[in-house]
Amino acid sequence: MSRKIIGREKRYVEVDVRFEPDGHLRPLAIRFGPEQVYQIDKIKDVSRRAAEVGGVGDRYVCVIRGQETNLWMEKGRWFVEAKLVAEA
Repeated sequence: MSRKIIGREKRYVEVDVRFEPDGHLRPLAIRFGPEQVYQIDKIKDVSRRAAEVGGVGDRYVCVIRGQETNLWMEKGRWFVEAKLVAEA
């Protein structure tokens, strides 16, 4: 069976963060659970944006394993736009 992306949802996640001397946050890893930890290789951009899944916050464009993904900080909480998949 194949899987098809049918949408996205806001999913709050645990994030390992380093506080820089200038006060900026530097996300280091995204944790979906004890077995799902994704190290962030690079932060390409940080800007205030509206998320397609709802909400407004600081969007961190991250590179993880060569793929770009958005990580959001909104009101002191981190979230991602998680894929909703269905069996096709």
